[in-house]
Amino acid sequence: MSYAATHDQHDDHHGAPKGFFQRWCMSTNHKDIGTLYLIFSLTMLFIGGSFAMLIRAELFKPGMQLMQPYFFNEMTAMHALVMIFGAIMPAFVGLGNWMIPLMVGAPDMALPRMNNLSFWILPFAFVLLLSTLFLPGGGPAGGWTMYPPLSLQSGSLAYAVFAIHLMGISSIMGAINIIATILNMRAPGMDLMKMPVFVWSWLITAFLLIAVMPALAGAVTMLLTDKYFGTNFFNPGGGGDPVLYQHIFWFFGHPEVYIMILPAFGIISEIVPTFARKPIFGYKAMVFAIACIAFLSFIVWAHHMFAVGLPLGAEVFFMYATMLISVPTGVKVFNWVATMWGGSMTFETPMLFAIAFIILFTIGGFSGLMMALVPADFQYHDTYFIVAHFHYVLVTGALFAIIGAAYYWMPKWTGNMYSEFWGKVHFWNSVIWVNVLFFPQHFLGLAGMPRRIPDYNVAFANFNMISSIGGFLFGATQLIFVGVLIHCAFFSKKKATDRVWEGAKGLEWTIPSPAPHHTFEVPPVINDDELAHGHVND
Repeated sequence: MSYAATHDQHDDHHGAPKGFFQRWCMSTNHKDIGTLYLIFSLTMLFIGGSFAMLIRAELFKPGMQLMQPYFFNEMTAMHALVMIFGAIMPAFVGLGNWMIPLMVGAPDMALPRMNNLSFWILPFAFVLLLSTLFLPGGGPAGGWTMYPPLSLQSGSLAYAVFAIHLMGISSIMGAINIIATILNMRAPGMDLMKMPVFVWSWLITAFLLIAVMPALAGAVTMLLTDKYFGTNFFNPGGGGDPVLYQHIFWFFGHPEVYIMILPAFGIISEIVPTFARKPIFGYKAMVFAIACIAFLSFIVWAHHMFAVGLPLGAEVFFMYATMLISVPTGVKVFNWVATMWGGSMTFETPMLFAIAFIILFTIGGFSGLMMALVPADFQYHDTYFIVAHFHYVLVTGALFAIIGAAYYWMPKWTGNMYSEFWGKVHFWNSVIWVNVLFFPQHFLGLAGMPRRIPDYNVAFANFNMISSIGGFLFGATQLIFVGVLIHCAFFSKKKATDRVWEGAKGLEWTIPSPAPHHTFEVPPVINDDELAHGHVND
């Protein structure tokens, strides 16, 4: 692969700004802002994880152990809100910020000042959200979905709604920035169908974000006016309908699930070809599959509502639409496996996380297909089977992909190699304990244990105890990850080469490690007959 080596990568005449405050609080550099997002996301992972530990501690054995039911409900709601809006989404935005300009040969994001603002909104939003735990009346306790009328009984609903508005504004600004960067700032010769799959996945995700965030804003604003301004959108006594909220919420909520998994598909599509030392199998099929998933995500929302009394025709439509969405997802799994087939594979830590993702995400996909069947869903609805399903999608799916990406690109970010031994210790502990944590919940759900309850029948005791032990050990395992990150960034003696991984293809591997503060001041020229991503024209 040949690129014009005309750009001076080291540009010492305007390197990183001097001074901690100026660099980290006023930065408009995509790498620094990406780092801020990733540090924020890791912090939120541990805050949200501590809420989950409280939930699992309460459920360790039957009977009320540690907390009142209302506080337990606060923990279930806050755990979900913090993990979704504070850990998973900002991590993907951070990875996008760091890598998209490097992958498309752009000097920075298209709108750097807006990039700074879109990050700094987030810490304030989460201070606001977490402060509700200490306010009179307590925090949101109606689950992350905040269904009325339960959510309207929360004392500090206005704070939570305002925090959600801020998170939404941040997401929309980040999405606009990513779209503008990808469409306007690609290097000469980088056609859309030559872009890395990760860039494609983020381009499509950004359009999803812009489309559905206003629906969430509308839903929670209607909640706000119902509680404080005397409207009756969801109050049956005044002619409203609480099911209306569910329709509006899930019109946002289902695409939101794909907002949290499509960038993960992109990450896995970068890691697998690198360690299989083969181009991605069926590049165009992968791109079209992501686009199909995004389109279909808009027309399946009511599968979350099969138990509310939908008309039979609607149930049949949403059942078939939901089954249909599994087809492009299956295409992606097939293509990842086909990429590995016949490759000369090695099993460094990023590849281990990618393989675990493919296997365990597929389990989550299959349980989702089970729930697509209306008669069966009546049995699964609001049980721990649902909890097991979406945690297989979001923990062994989204979170494992994010961790895999961190190991994959960390040497490029820091210029140092992480400890492969400790990376593998982290991986094997994670993959064992995450299954001990979530797999028993399938059986609890099939046996009829409802979700979001602080106490339960003694018949469910054994599986809950196993699940809680898995939870504590999975949480503790993530401290190994923090140790690996800190060691890699500050103490590692082993320096990374420019092309960190032998099979790595793409523009980001043509710049030095660590990546200089400014890159691609002069756009790299990509030869027409060679594709930036190293996939074959298929």
